[in-house]
Amino acid sequence: MADTQQVDPKAEAKADAKAERKAAKLARQIAAFAKAHGGAEGQVAYIGERGARIVLVGEDGGWGDLVAPSYELAQQAVEKAGITVHEQFDGEFAAKVRTGPYEWTRMAGIQVGGPSNT
Repeated sequence: MADTQQVDPKAEAKADAKAERKAAKLARQIAAFAKAHGGAEGQVAYIGERGARIVLVGEDGGWGDLVAPSYELAQQAVEKAGITVHEQFDGEFAAKVRTGPYEWTRMAGIQVGGPSNT
């Protein structure tokens, strides 16, 4: 005998609605970032079981990121937000990022003689 799996349409609809709300929330956050930075571009990267990382770079060089529970949901969010999405984080896109003192002390400070991060 073959095993069959019961599908609960209500549970499926509830999960779909939750995913739609999450995508809409991420899209609002992306739009707010874009508004605050004179526009934005992004890149979606799969980060394993955790989901996907949406890296945002503003026209002013400011940057940030968001994490979505899945790559598909991240794609929906950037599409809803209407930003330009790059396949890779390199070249001209990466060159738009402007770092400040915080990034230098947190990410490279120890290597380039900045204050200790301990």
